[in-house]
Amino acid sequence: MAVPGLETSGPGAVPSSGPQPAPSRPRARDRRDPSRIARRFGLTGALLMAFGALGAGALPVPNPLNGLRILGLPGRNVTVAIAITYAGMGMLVLAWLWIGRMLNERGAVHPAPDRRQLARTGIVWALPLCFAPPLFSKDVYSYLAQSAITARGIDPYVLGPAQALGVDDPLTRAIPTIWRDTPAPYGPLFLGLGRGITAPSGDDVVLGLFLHRVLALAGVALVIWALPKLARRCGVEPGLALWLGAANPLVLFHLVSGIHNEALMIGLMLAGLELGLRAQTPLGWLPGAALITAGGAVKVPALLALGFLGVHLARARGGRVRDVAFVAAVLAAVAAVVLGALGWVTGLGFGWVHTLGTANSIRSWMSLSTDLGQLSGQLGILAGLGDHTDSALTLTRGIGGLAGAALCAVLLFATLRGRVDPVTGLGAGLGAVVLLGPVVHPWYLLWAAIPLAATRGLPRYRRLALAASAVLAVMVPPTGADFDFRAYQLPMAIVAGIALLAVAVLVVRGRHRASAGPGAGDHHDALAGAPPAS
Repeated sequence: MAVPGLETSGPGAVPSSGPQPAPSRPRARDRRDPSRIARRFGLTGALLMAFGALGAGALPVPNPLNGLRILGLPGRNVTVAIAITYAGMGMLVLAWLWIGRMLNERGAVHPAPDRRQLARTGIVWALPLCFAPPLFSKDVYSYLAQSAITARGIDPYVLGPAQALGVDDPLTRAIPTIWRDTPAPYGPLFLGLGRGITAPSGDDVVLGLFLHRVLALAGVALVIWALPKLARRCGVEPGLALWLGAANPLVLFHLVSGIHNEALMIGLMLAGLELGLRAQTPLGWLPGAALITAGGAVKVPALLALGFLGVHLARARGGRVRDVAFVAAVLAAVAAVVLGALGWVTGLGFGWVHTLGTANSIRSWMSLSTDLGQLSGQLGILAGLGDHTDSALTLTRGIGGLAGAALCAVLLFATLRGRVDPVTGLGAGLGAVVLLGPVVHPWYLLWAAIPLAATRGLPRYRRLALAASAVLAVMVPPTGADFDFRAYQLPMAIVAGIALLAVAVLVVRGRHRASAGPGAGDHHDALAGAPPAS
């Protein structure tokens, strides 16, 4: 029986003067799950974002929350709401980086959180954003209006929302002015699904946007299904691929919260690629090719996956010219049948082909070709040659398009020769299309980032990928549009948000050190900036 004040754990024990306190040790729960504090930190950030979205989000016009006692409170002080949202954004991004630093090239292995913990973390972080107003973009209101135009039997590829519905229509009011007169640039599948959403929602903007979010979540679910399978094909640990791809803040911010149709496009594209890669016979190619084509019927870039799937299948058959021709003929036939059927069923035909350049009307500062065109135009003005910016943009954007096509051709040939796997080729090809294209938004980069998360290249450069995603995640204001007094309101809100974030980091850092105790591993020093294990 143990006697108080007497150490009996080994030879040579001597009596002590009294009971000694046990050394401080990490609690059992923290030892089993070293990411526990980081996960709660990220969840707190997501909850702050959801609350701030009630005033700082991309809200409908008029705001249905006006006049409500509690839910309408954030809308009465937009500066405070934006500050809270920015603080939440920073907390979620830091928590994602914190957990990402615990992972190594083998992925979710001890002492890092395991795959189930990572999956639960991503889902829990997404839940508050699922039930909050949209953030970062008002594109969903264009989706609603274009779907209503389709439901009313009007061609959405000819008339914009203002012309087809009227400027006073509830579905038109929330659309930014620049897009009210532009026809739809989306494929027939997306607008056909949108017409199905219009049937129960009608002019109810709130119900319509949440139904569109369900559609976006279905796309994210397809990504979660396909990404680990593609990662195994490429020799990457699935947990790491899911964390870098599906749990990425860009996905949470712009696909879950922002409700962009990239979610459905990427989900269908990756699911189709996985089905196509596992096929053993020409008949087995059909489901994968059909799903990829369906993704292209949402947004056209998904069709590039048919090319990389095709050269992979041709290589499996021998890689000869006749193999390439045979596979190309089969996949082209599948694409033609699927697109034709979708155009006939929806009644939209192929009018979307003529509106693909709708987004080119804006000048995106993230686009290299657009930046070069604008720089050339400004240099011409300074040189006294006049304002030829539009002509310069046409030239530089054309050169960028040709350069992107050339890079895709090189990647297709490398895939045919076996030097590049099809998943890597697709991700790199879509990256070239985005970065050299005329318009670049942060969520466009997900076209490339999500497939590349399943490839062997990205885990080696995971720190660069983590840093790039973190920076891009906080570049877009949460309102998704301009608002009154933005010239000073937004900077003040950002400064206040940074202050709130700094306080939260100091509090969590103190608690983190206390829970880690002496002798904790490198993963306990992630918040303090210590290098992770590799």
